[in-house]
Amino acid sequence: MASRYLLGFDVGSSSVKASLVDADNGKCVASAFYPEKEAPIMAVKAGWAEQEPESWWEYAKLSLKKIMADAGAKAEDIKAVGISYQMHGLVCVDKDLKALRPSIIWCDSRAVPYGEKAFRDLGADKCLSHLLNSPGNFTAAKLAWVKENEPALYNNIYKVMLPGDYLALKLSGVANTTVSGLSEGMFWDFKNNQVAEFLMDYYGFDKSLIADIVPTFAVQSEVCAEAAAELGLKAGTPITYRGGDQPNNALSLNVLNPGEIAATAGTSGVVYGVLGDVNYDPKSRVNTFAHVNHTVDQTRLGVLLCINGTGILNAWVHRNITPDISYAEMNDLAATVPIGSEGVTIIPFGNGAERVLENREIGCSVNGLNFNKHNKAHLVRAAQEGIVFSFCYGMEIMQQMGMDIQKIHAGKANMFLSPLFRNTLAGVSGATIELYDTDGSVGAAKGAGIGAGIYKDNNEAFATLDKLEVIEPDQAKRSEYLAAYENWKKTLEKNI
Repeated sequence: MASRYLLGFDVGSSSVKASLVDADNGKCVASAFYPEKEAPIMAVKAGWAEQEPESWWEYAKLSLKKIMADAGAKAEDIKAVGISYQMHGLVCVDKDLKALRPSIIWCDSRAVPYGEKAFRDLGADKCLSHLLNSPGNFTAAKLAWVKENEPALYNNIYKVMLPGDYLALKLSGVANTTVSGLSEGMFWDFKNNQVAEFLMDYYGFDKSLIADIVPTFAVQSEVCAEAAAELGLKAGTPITYRGGDQPNNALSLNVLNPGEIAATAGTSGVVYGVLGDVNYDPKSRVNTFAHVNHTVDQTRLGVLLCINGTGILNAWVHRNITPDISYAEMNDLAATVPIGSEGVTIIPFGNGAERVLENREIGCSVNGLNFNKHNKAHLVRAAQEGIVFSFCYGMEIMQQMGMDIQKIHAGKANMFLSPLFRNTLAGVSGATIELYDTDGSVGAAKGAGIGAGIYKDNNEAFATLDKLEVIEPDQAKRSEYLAAYENWKKTLEKNI
């Protein structure tokens, strides 16, 4: 029997990863990413961050070539292609579908004043009730910067797109996008279920700049003959799924229903929860986008909380306080101290302004330190607790929006390798934590399987997802965890 493979690409800012998944048993048979060292980000001025879209294509080709060779796969074995990508980037193409300039990527901050002015001029109520967010530093505001600062180039734009749309364009020769993608760029009006004409009109954008809209799970386009020859794929192979990296991470963890949470805790941390009703935070402390399974008939919104000071704080503590021991030994050391770190609290916001604090930059601080009582073990534990408490602080905003948080899904990586971190998060939130072995490119491949109809639904697609561990909240210690959290919150409120 011939092999049936699903191909997933994940376009990140550090690399492009490709994975092949066996459609019949759900297992990943090969993965590779390029470049092997972090991809360059151009910063011509402070606060700018750009990448050449063509470089993503080159990295995708190299990654694909390796996995096809490693798996011994033939072109005709690939049954569908899915794409995950770094969110909020701006790619501008001309009538020949060539990129007109480097992409202004997610971490570029030059457009902040353009988004803030729109928010003031249009009004908070209008923006939040229609866009569910402030226009902020998202794709629409980046396009406004191009319009004002590069008018000749702007006049040559045929379509604007996100990084994943561009990779799909290179694969197919067809420009299209999704509602989920448009929502993350602030181009989607949730109240009227259409392109946000009021924002387009405010910025003076012609509606023709928006590419054709296709469903997230469907045959969106097909690999064209030119790309097939370049990649070693079969012309006509369907491209059947596309999602931004955080919605796709949630899909990868089978997080699609209201109340489910996908969390990551690397350098920065993300809590991404699914909401079943159209709602928003009136203070815009979290971002709300259309989730990958959102439709007109079924509201599924992804509420995204980002905490900048997570793993970076843990790494700082390791480097400066416990440099002579491993991370595992550091976790063991922290576990020798009681819940609440005997009164020591660490406010972990030392990696820039935090949206959850309404864009305040309050820094990191250590509080309650007693020189006669506390030692480095207290600091290590207080750091991990502070990171957990910042997650829970943001999750309270999600609960105020109507989200009933019962379960947290995460990859077993980064901070989730720490038993103390996991137990504290379960203890404070009251949610069950499930840890899995997956990644974005594998999730994109399985998304392609859903879009192609190879899997009848997400449950079939993720039936083979490896659940590595389940952490239940320790009810006997719940009051101790909650008391420590309340103490941390009181300290935070004094700092802000």
